[in-house]
Amino acid sequence: MVLGFHLCLFFFMTYNSQFPILHSQLFCTFAVLIFQIMTSNEIRSAFLDFFKSKGHQIVPSAPMVIKNDPTLMFTNAGMNQFKDIFLGNTPREFPRVADSQKCLRVSGKHNDLEEVGRDTYHHTMFEMLGNWSFGDYFKKEAIAYAWEFLTEVMKLDKSRLYATVFAGDEKDGTAFDQEAFDFWKAYLPEDRILKGNKKDNFWEMGDTGPCGPCSEIHIDLRDDDERAKVPGAELVNKDNPLVIEIWNLVFMQFNRVVSGELHPLAAKHVDTGMGFERLCMAVQNKKSNYDTDVFQPIIQKIAQNAGVKYGEKHDVDVALRVVADHLRAVTFAIADGQLPSNTGAGYVIRRILRRAIRYGFTFLNFKEPFMHALVADLVAQMGHQFPEIKAQQQLIENVIREEETSFLKTLDSGILKFENYVKKMAGKTVIDGDFAFELFDTYGFPIDLTCLMASEKNLTVDMDGFAEGLRQQKERSRAATSISAGDWVELLPQENPTVFVGYKEAECVCKIVKYRQVTAKNKTYFQIVLDKTPFYAESGGQVGDTGVLTNGTETVDIYNTTKENNLVIHHANKIPTDVTADFTAHIDEVKRQKTANNHSATHLLDHALRAVLGTHVEQKGSMVASDRLRFDFSHFAKVTDEEMRAAEKMVNAMIRQNLPLQEFVDVPIEEARERGAIALFGEKYGKTVRVIQFGNAVELCGGTHTSATGNIGLFKIVSEGAVAAGVRRIEAVTGEAAENLVYEEQDTIAQLKAMTNATNLLQSVQKLQGDCQMLRKKMEDIDRQMALEFGKSLMENAEEVNGVLFMSKVVDYSADMLRQVALQLREGDNHVVVLGSVHDGKPNLAVAVSTNLTDKVDAPTLVRAAGKLMQGGGGGHPTLAMAGGKNPDGVSAAVEEAMRLAKEKLQ
Repeated sequence: MVLGFHLCLFFFMTYNSQFPILHSQLFCTFAVLIFQIMTSNEIRSAFLDFFKSKGHQIVPSAPMVIKNDPTLMFTNAGMNQFKDIFLGNTPREFPRVADSQKCLRVSGKHNDLEEVGRDTYHHTMFEMLGNWSFGDYFKKEAIAYAWEFLTEVMKLDKSRLYATVFAGDEKDGTAFDQEAFDFWKAYLPEDRILKGNKKDNFWEMGDTGPCGPCSEIHIDLRDDDERAKVPGAELVNKDNPLVIEIWNLVFMQFNRVVSGELHPLAAKHVDTGMGFERLCMAVQNKKSNYDTDVFQPIIQKIAQNAGVKYGEKHDVDVALRVVADHLRAVTFAIADGQLPSNTGAGYVIRRILRRAIRYGFTFLNFKEPFMHALVADLVAQMGHQFPEIKAQQQLIENVIREEETSFLKTLDSGILKFENYVKKMAGKTVIDGDFAFELFDTYGFPIDLTCLMASEKNLTVDMDGFAEGLRQQKERSRAATSISAGDWVELLPQENPTVFVGYKEAECVCKIVKYRQVTAKNKTYFQIVLDKTPFYAESGGQVGDTGVLTNGTETVDIYNTTKENNLVIHHANKIPTDVTADFTAHIDEVKRQKTANNHSATHLLDHALRAVLGTHVEQKGSMVASDRLRFDFSHFAKVTDEEMRAAEKMVNAMIRQNLPLQEFVDVPIEEARERGAIALFGEKYGKTVRVIQFGNAVELCGGTHTSATGNIGLFKIVSEGAVAAGVRRIEAVTGEAAENLVYEEQDTIAQLKAMTNATNLLQSVQKLQGDCQMLRKKMEDIDRQMALEFGKSLMENAEEVNGVLFMSKVVDYSADMLRQVALQLREGDNHVVVLGSVHDGKPNLAVAVSTNLTDKVDAPTLVRAAGKLMQGGGGGHPTLAMAGGKNPDGVSAAVEEAMRLAKEKLQ
């Protein structure tokens, strides 16, 4: 061991001086070889290999971004992709499963984004190692497997491990988990098997649904002398950074209903989750997740770029951890198809990215975009295990770069706002909490940045007021998304998912399997599940079907169809009187046909864009409704008019060919790819897929499509624009909507011809443009002459006070005219000009000051003070400032006030 240390030290000192860019990662690798410490990749592989040997099916990670579950935006636990099995909505494919799942947590009981980076063991994006039993083994085997893996495979010190078991809860009527306690006694002494309360040792999927007691495994990573002083048992679940939970074994044996009662599940399940980063910390004998080889290569790269060292200064270390953690989260989210935006999941990703940029800006002195340059390093480290980030590297870099550029400008605006606020504090020493929250909410300032800027000016921040603003924001967010759902009223047993017949049929006879009442945003409606249905549930960008349920005497309107937990849910404002009757489910066929036409058109458009722009084009999102379609795709330049025309012509050519729909179901995924079928990044596909083909346009798709392309009729692009860096959006219409668009354009052309009395409209418009340009030049000449005459008049009538010429007037000129006159009159020394106007009902104010006077009075100070009198404000440069307002009646008073202040300051 001593020899190993000296070899490592020699390697580090030699190569650090000669190859500083490579030293950190090579040193970690060399140290691992010398000390024979398992790498993170080896740890992950060991976990999967172990459970494969125990008869578990190893499955890939589901996407981190969830697209078809209204209850979740991101995968926040390993069990998410198996939720439908636990709920009984999907039959199990395998009785035993294991995987490594990429997860994201940013809020709630699991994590608080603002705390990530401050401690050593919380993250936004993390991997969760898990093993599951679906009605197969239970507590005894789950505990035995966990103990064997940790102590025999990972070789963790048994004396440092603790287990917790559920102590029971009197309110729920649940007893102490004696069964788990007894199983643990085979491996641990009783003083290291601890009883935990409902908060720590009873796991629930949500307010309702499958749940059960859990048994956590904790490890004490403190030094021996600290362990001798305080037993680890006293620190379990006490937020000690070195006495931490690494594995949670959940024993699902109950179902909680809306009333709060617990009912036993027919089949008992096991759901376990182990923090991969925490396991690496324990195995690699580190005191922080961030000190493992999961994070250190990236942290060292960031530190090198910033010219700092990790481990020397607290604030710098926090910033390095924040950037490293958030880089992973944002990279994986974009790879899974979620772009930063102002709403929903996109807002979460933007918030994470902006937090990293803020820390880099404030504590690492990055004043230019820097995070995009780290993506390549992350891909080099994790791209083998997660090939999606390697395949999407260019897109990820471009999106992050654009976000950085935009937000750094916003930061500059926020800093200016802070400086202006401080100037107006007039002797106060405490920054208002509402203002601090405004900086946080609008400009993305972390509260610690505001506190830092305040301390530099010997000021403090009202933290109670800030906390209240934060609390109110969370309350508003919760209220906006609050949904109250009653228990399902089950009428028929449902062993299999709802049978979807809508690919071929527009109606079918069916029975109601179950229903429930839901209240959301003060609206009450019903959700209905049928045994079979022609209604397509909203997914894959295609809107849900509408239609009716009838039973001969009663009709119930279905206004939307969605999918939740693999249930096809029909939304209705009422429930049938006789819910046990036989019903006919009938979709709105006209609306469905138009939607199907539009969906098929997106496939044709995708094919055309790949032909015109290149095969780098990949779908990044879509929206297919009956009246329009939207298609997002990767491309790193604006699509030219010529390229759009070429794509549009190709789509219409394929429509005229009347290509028949070729549908292939239950095709093995590899066979589908060999056929050239296009798959989407961020989508999770099963072993078999549905393939849709029109001519050479071949895609994996679960949506509804037209029987032949001729049904689409006509395809017209309405608009093209940028969604994010490297992502473009085309909006288009088809069929009747496309015809109407053509008619509207033809009507517009006809009206223009009539207005211009021209047979050749193009020549007529060109002539009008020429005339307008000539008239505009004449008007500009007239304005310049008027400005000169007006300026001359003001100069002749100027008021001289102590050698300074004061000029003011209220006129009916445009803001641009005022600016011209003010610029003209500020030339020379000792001039102060204040001009007001009400033009087209809008008040304006212009103030100009000669350069030699700005050490005593500046134009922005005067315009801001006077602008208040016309309910406005403004700014500018020391020698020229402008203001607008809402109150035209206040212009005269504003001019007088500006003159008064100027004279006062120049006395």
